[in-house]
Amino acid sequence: MNLWPPGTAAIAAIMLLLLEACTPNIDYHGYLPKPGAFAQVQEGMPKSEVEATLGSPSTTASVKFHSDSYYYISDVTEQTAFFKPQEIKREVIAIRFDPNDKVASLGQYGLEDGRIIDMNSRQTPSKGLELTILQQIFGNLGRPSPGGAIIPGRTPGGNSPTGPSGG
Repeated sequence: MNLWPPGTAAIAAIMLLLLEACTPNIDYHGYLPKPGAFAQVQEGMPKSEVEATLGSPSTTASVKFHSDSYYYISDVTEQTAFFKPQEIKREVIAIRFDPNDKVASLGQYGLEDGRIIDMNSRQTPSKGLELTILQQIFGNLGRPSPGGAIIPGRTPGGNSPTGPSGG
């Protein structure tokens, strides 16, 4: 004997699928530090020891004006269903070295310390109106360009059939 009304299993399956679609997808990018690794880096530590402790940096700044810098960068993004992913956490570990390749200073920065710059938006900002393709195609219908109107009996450069002098 069935205690459930007909179709209840199908409705329950659809509800579970909808609930699963709303579960956010979390992605981790960049440098993933070992717990406590950053705390092991101290001022005066040689560059080779920093690399042994933290691994290769995400990027470096080798300007050699004063010294080198290592940057370990990671971020966490969250995406729900078909929505645009959003960065929910960012961590930048900056280690600056003195001219003798010893740690001069170090800093740890988060998402709240910076501002988001979209370097690859694939959109070119433009001034003026943004027209749809149909507005571009049909925009000039009924509007002649300057000097382009055809008026019977008018000659180019004049208002009368005989020319600018009128006679």
